[in-house]
Amino acid sequence: MNDPRPEPVPAAVGAARPRLASHARLRFDETRQKHVLLTPEAVSVLNDTGAAVLRLCDGQRTLAEIMADLRGRYDRVPEHEVERFLGLLAARRCVEISHG
Repeated sequence: MNDPRPEPVPAAVGAARPRLASHARLRFDETRQKHVLLTPEAVSVLNDTGAAVLRLCDGQRTLAEIMADLRGRYDRVPEHEVERFLGLLAARRCVEISHG
């Protein structure tokens, strides 16, 4: 049976450099009072943590650097959840992951 959960960010996780895909935009929606991820196909409403993760995904920071930044802001940041979140967005082609 196939596992419906998304794969985490692939190989060399700490060295991965995620960034928003060129067609994706992170915006604050005044009507919803929430951050949203806009793509040509969908609008995804984000919680504050998801928005914080995506704001750090600039293609320059490694996943390890992103995790260090998040740990400086939040009491508890489960790395596997951040990896799954980015893996899901990568599978949806909203985030691109480079390894170098």
